[in-house]
Amino acid sequence: MITKADKNAVRKKRHSRVRKKITGTPERPRLNVYRSNKHIYAQLIDDVNGVTVASASTMDNGFELNETGNVEAASKVGELVAKRAQENGFKAIVFDRGGYLYHGRVKALADAAREAGLEF
Repeated sequence: MITKADKNAVRKKRHSRVRKKITGTPERPRLNVYRSNKHIYAQLIDDVNGVTVASASTMDNGFELNETGNVEAASKVGELVAKRAQENGFKAIVFDRGGYLYHGRVKALADAAREAGLEF
């Protein structure tokens, strides 16, 4: 039986492998995704300067949905982070799935961000 701690350790190992190859630049920031059981978070990060350019999550003020740990909430966060990125002048980004499988909530967030105008 695989415990939750083991799953997270495997995810972190997978994420470190991905992060060796992916970095955000001032022209193309990295869209990082973190998900917990109840919430999902997305940040646009410029790794060269070490700053977060834009962020969105289900914890934000004004997030209207009652359920925050589902695909619908993830796609809403994707739209929100894309809108905030475009307000700051970013259209092209690099996607960092955070070691999670590209399925379910992570995929919904990415698809919603693409539909809202981000290119990756």
